[in-house]
Amino acid sequence: MAKITKKSDNSDIVKKVEKLLSQQTNTILNAVDKRLAWQTKESNDKFSKISKENIEIKQSINQLTITLDKFLKRLTDFEDELEIMKAKVTKIEKILLTKLGVSLS
Repeated sequence: MAKITKKSDNSDIVKKVEKLLSQQTNTILNAVDKRLAWQTKESNDKFSKISKENIEIKQSINQLTITLDKFLKRLTDFEDELEIMKAKVTKIEKILLTKLGVSLS
């Protein structure tokens, strides 16, 4: 009968060890889950912040592009108008020279 008692004692010890190991495993897994959840949240927060900054940068670049386009259009229009005025002044100079004999240069 002593052998039967030892087997049941061993069986009880094994069950207790298994229970303790299970509890320890659960504790470790819960801690890992919490850590991963925290890191995931932190990563998502960083990604969200980077995404917002990226959007702001794109908006700034778009606004700058619009401003440059407007400026270049004004400059081009000004240059075109200047060429037209030069051509008119040249015609006036020719007329003054031929009709009145006056040179502006």
